[in-house]
Amino acid sequence: MASFAAKDFRKTQQRTIVETDLIPIDNFGRMKIVLSLGGSVLMSDFNADRIKAFADAIEEIAEKNKVFVVVGGGKIAREYIRTAKELGADNTFCDYIGIDVTRLNAMLLCSALRSSPKVIPKDFREAYELSLNHNVVVMGGTFPGHTTDATSALLAEFVKADLFLNATSVDGIYSEDPKKNPNAKRFSRIKADELLKIVLNLSAEAGGNFPLDILSIKIIQRSKIRTIVFLGEPENIRKVVEGDFESIGTLVEP
Repeated sequence: MASFAAKDFRKTQQRTIVETDLIPIDNFGRMKIVLSLGGSVLMSDFNADRIKAFADAIEEIAEKNKVFVVVGGGKIAREYIRTAKELGADNTFCDYIGIDVTRLNAMLLCSALRSSPKVIPKDFREAYELSLNHNVVVMGGTFPGHTTDATSALLAEFVKADLFLNATSVDGIYSEDPKKNPNAKRFSRIKADELLKIVLNLSAEAGGNFPLDILSIKIIQRSKIRTIVFLGEPENIRKVVEGDFESIGTLVEP
């Protein structure tokens, strides 16, 4: 059995960002990576070229790793939910609508992937079983009340992922919402407990918005999952896997 002891996400990388050894999923020294891909990041006006670019980036990192992708609902899910609420739907039913939209978005991404089965798993056990025969598994939401980030963090915990990547519309984690305060401080690295304090403070403010929610941060804490929040562009996926994240994202250390 091949060993995979590394001080970085890859032995070939010179920058040291991981202090503990990584445990491979198989004999080939592959990392297990969970990528949270927001619907608004992926589904930009249903641009097929953009979806294809994300698929190509995922295929590239899947050549040396096992990759799980959780796709969000984005703007179209929010529109469905808004209309459903106007029609009298309760929050749980609206969540189910959102989950179905995430699965449709996941199917679109699957259409552009060669390494992924054309099956969207409905839960983490099914995702794990599919990963035994495929290098890429794509899924959507699973349970009402869970955001895409929380679902991704739970999946990362379940499959014992080495790395959790969160592709967002901002280039990392800030002390405040950078869209509201241009002077907000951007972190290149932050401890999960410090991040939780910031999010708890911001969540108390009206309209507070943050790349990771409270549940996902607590999962990262308890499972000690290395996490990178980064600007969600196709070319950045390869960069963060190789450890080149500081100009485009934030490393969350458990």
